[in-house]
Amino acid sequence: MLKILVTGCKGRMGQTVTECVEDDAETSVGAGIDMGDSLPDGLGKSDIVIDFTLPGFTNDVVTACLDQNKPLVMGTTGHTDEQLSRIKAASESIPIVHAPNYSVGVNTLFWLTEKATEILGSDFDLEVIEMHHRHKKDSPSGTARRLAEILADVRGLSYDEDCRHGRFGDVGARTNTEIGVHALRGGDVVGDHTVVYANDGERVELTHKASSRRTFAGGAVRAAKWLNKEGIKSGLYDMQDVLGLK
Repeated sequence: MLKILVTGCKGRMGQTVTECVEDDAETSVGAGIDMGDSLPDGLGKSDIVIDFTLPGFTNDVVTACLDQNKPLVMGTTGHTDEQLSRIKAASESIPIVHAPNYSVGVNTLFWLTEKATEILGSDFDLEVIEMHHRHKKDSPSGTARRLAEILADVRGLSYDEDCRHGRFGDVGARTNTEIGVHALRGGDVVGDHTVVYANDGERVELTHKASSRRTFAGGAVRAAKWLNKEGIKSGLYDMQDVLGLK
């Protein structure tokens, strides 16, 4: 039985992860921790960590996993470049799955986005639209950023230089190289993402809509079980690795 430490266990995602862990016959909750609880103690009772908390907690989780040589499933988004470098450095010693979205459907969207961008070519304008609940703090979502990164990679563009996050005022006509990224917030929306390919006379849209956090939590449990397989070495993985899409 794989014993999982659930961080942020009192939050919305933490509670859903706990439910998915308990519903899986191959996993159990080794410990659940929240603010004020001991991370090292909880980790000592567990084989692996699933973390969907905040970027400010990431360094603590990574350090604890390194200290106790425990694998990590990281679903937190909104990291700085320094934090991302820290995660990558840690993966040289322990196996880490770090993904902006653990939904099987969204990871299929990632794959489809790459293929559609290759097929449609450079004549189509590219836009990414995402919507989440009113409580989400980071923008754009990690999933929207990953979609924009895929578009940029295929087109030979730069996420940092060619993405335009929203438009306001007299910004001029759209350029051929820009990738529009737009974030909507409101209500209790779990997560909607759309990639728009627009050309004269036609438009293609790829959309994924999540109606339950269990799509993410269940994928994270699947990733934890994958990391626990014999032969998985230290390294930085994502859900494309878990699902065998690479």
